[in-house]
Amino acid sequence: MVEDLKVRYSDKDLAEFKVLIEDKIEKAKSHLELLKSSYMNDGNNGTDDTSPTFKAFEEGSETMSKEANTQLAIRQEKFIRDLKNAMLRIENKTFGICRVTGKLINKERLKLVPHATLSIEAKNMQ
Repeated sequence: MVEDLKVRYSDKDLAEFKVLIEDKIEKAKSHLELLKSSYMNDGNNGTDDTSPTFKAFEEGSETMSKEANTQLAIRQEKFIRDLKNAMLRIENKTFGICRVTGKLINKERLKLVPHATLSIEAKNMQ
């Protein structure tokens, strides 16, 4: 029950989470760039001289993958925004405090989902 008595994570803990989050932001940004470049690319694989049926099929497939990549890019942008908000909570020293119960969110959960704002207890109440 010692965990419940602590009101916030120590500066040392916060520094560790900051490194973890900065790393995740960098990876997420590079992933986002890949997604953006893939759906901005015209994707013309030299099929101009192939049969019209195949070309129509490929264009349909291209549209679907552009839509899928756009959706992934939107999710990635939200993930980056959530991580940046977590960085603000680190600066405010409110990182890792459940916004419903006010208790500390389990450290293992935060390592897996550093942008979490709810403890498992609060999540289960939803």
